Amino acid sequence: MIGKLKGLVDSFGDDWVLIDCGGVCYEVHCSTRTLQSLPRVGEATVVFIETILREDLIRLFGFASEAEKSWFLLLTTVQGVGARVALAILSVLSPAELSSAIALQDKAMVGRANGVGPKLAVRIVTELKGKVPVIGGIDAGTLGLQTALGEGVARSNVADAVSALTNLGYSSAQASAALARVVAKEGEDTATEKLIRLGLRELSQ
Repeated sequence: MIGKLKGLVDSFGDDWVLIDCGGVCYEVHCSTRTLQSLPRVGEATVVFIETILREDLIRLFGFASEAEKSWFLLLTTVQGVGARVALAILSVLSPAELSSAIALQDKAMVGRANGVGPKLAVRIVTELKGKVPVIGGIDAGTLGLQTALGEGVARSNVADAVSALTNLGYSSAQASAALARVVAKEGEDTATEKLIRLGLRELSQ
């Protein structure tokens, strides 16, 4: 099974890239975010691979990071979420943003992806509540809020702190990442006011 491809970027399509590995070109389907992160044609790259096998199809899916691949696998465990929809979600949300959206039960954020209607968005945030990829060596801010929370769902104090920081002009992604680091250090029972203060400190660094 292919776990990773190292090679030269050969060409791009709408949702795929050809990677030349020693003269053999692999067609790898990717999220928009991953495609945008790849280098130019002719330059070296590395992508993490998930292979999907069916009776009439072998398809490679590529990811810029192990976190993105892990979330792809988690997303496809939800009924109604196939590989195409999972890639659409990862095209509009980074792994950290997706983690935080689930922690905050923010179905509207997940629903921004093509092919994700209101009912499916609710199912995704509900079924993935408390489920996080196990990825070592990456800080909580990079992995998102859910990884920093014991039950994987933000309590009202954390949700209120995220709301307060976004009202101050920070994006939801910035606020969630900062508070994920705070919660990992201070605990999820920390008072809202202290979360906001420490969150602002994280954002100012």
